[in-house]
Amino acid sequence: MKNRFRSCCPSFFILPFLCLLPIWSLLAQRGETLPHPKNVILMIGDGMGYNHIQAADYYFGIKKQVYEDFPVRVAMADYPVKAGEYEAGNPNSNYYSTGYNTVAAWSDTAYLKRNFTESAAAATAMATGFKTYNNAIGMSVTYDTLENLVELAKSKGKSAGVVTSVEFSHATPAGFVAHNKVRTNYSQIAYQMLLGSRCDVIMGCGDPSYDDNGIPMTKKWKNAKYVGDSAFWVQLQAGSGKQTLFTIGSKNLTTQDSDGDGLPDPWTLVRDPEDFRTLIHGNAPKRVLGCPKVYSTLQQNRAKPNTENKDSPPYFTPFNSSIPSLAEMTGGALNVLGRNSNGFFVMIEGGAIDWASHDNQKGRLIEEMKSFNEAVETVVEWVNTHSNWDETLLIVTGDHETGLLWGVDPFKPIGDKGFQNLPEMKFYSNNHTNSLIALFAKGSGSEWFRKMADEYDSNRGPFIQNSEIPQLINFLWAE
Repeated sequence: MKNRFRSCCPSFFILPFLCLLPIWSLLAQRGETLPHPKNVILMIGDGMGYNHIQAADYYFGIKKQVYEDFPVRVAMADYPVKAGEYEAGNPNSNYYSTGYNTVAAWSDTAYLKRNFTESAAAATAMATGFKTYNNAIGMSVTYDTLENLVELAKSKGKSAGVVTSVEFSHATPAGFVAHNKVRTNYSQIAYQMLLGSRCDVIMGCGDPSYDDNGIPMTKKWKNAKYVGDSAFWVQLQAGSGKQTLFTIGSKNLTTQDSDGDGLPDPWTLVRDPEDFRTLIHGNAPKRVLGCPKVYSTLQQNRAKPNTENKDSPPYFTPFNSSIPSLAEMTGGALNVLGRNSNGFFVMIEGGAIDWASHDNQKGRLIEEMKSFNEAVETVVEWVNTHSNWDETLLIVTGDHETGLLWGVDPFKPIGDKGFQNLPEMKFYSNNHTNSLIALFAKGSGSEWFRKMADEYDSNRGPFIQNSEIPQLINFLWAE
């Protein structure tokens, strides 16, 4: 069964008796004029908390990132319905979350280390409007299939896509395209994304024929699960731009019709940095699979010498020059998607902010923040040049906080040590936390995020739920 968006209390999924109409629905009933954004761009810094943003600002000597100056700035809660780690056949692996408590969140680090979401559940909430259990990809707590924003956009004749700096079948992009009970079924998810979805653009890592430094694997490939399997990957390369029928095991499967003309559409595979750069301008293929020649991440997982440690500054080990940047991938995706006169939806993820935070890598965290910030700047420039803020809604947020990043003590601000000096900061965890994160919005409909922020935190002020992002988009796109 596929559940569409509902207006009745999905933000309070664990408290079903609070079944009230969302506040923006009530305001609309009073005669509020509804904007109708043609394009919606959702940018997610995976693991990005308030202090991750601040750390990058301090290091690069920037008072504010471009999105920190957006007219709408609110906090966001991201807890799931069921926390823990889903394991098939183990009913105790997930347990009901207790939500978010502002008093405990600002006094007890142990509280923040419990009941947190992970990327799959967070992506599902932000893609479908339903909070769910940890490790779910596009599935409800009762294992129903949930309609996501990519599917919604395609149903309205829009283009749609996902872009990430990690594997394209990883939790966040998968949550906006696929449906699976568990996020680690990467091969199944890759097939769903490439053969089962109507996406126009999918970009991310996972090339099994290259290592994390972008060096070819000459003797034996890495595990090809992130792209389906090795045989499918060979077919995709050989059939780029023309092949729509693929042999998967004993089955013959076709790609989907992405443009609504009744015919299956092939994927054009883009891999080299110069091809991503060419994609930014001029004519572009109808449907693009962008997979750089690197395995797990664009840069965060590159090899480091023994002299680099967790406290090493950014770029201690130079970037690999053979890999495109997230900003370049973003520019190419926007050029492909922006050709549709009906508009588009795209999710763009800085996925390795989370990876660096899990590893407590201060320098590489700031590198990943810089890469994400540059991608945001690319989007803002695209809107100013090729669109406008009256027809485009841009949302910049995270999916959860990773690392419990603070200053010299928990809940103490991080310290500014000056330009190109690592801030005074410390990780107090190597996992996700139940902290509130930031949401910034600009453009058509952005003011409604402020109107819907009807919960209050003692330090961050008004906040929304992550599941309210797609609820609002669905509301603004209503016929």
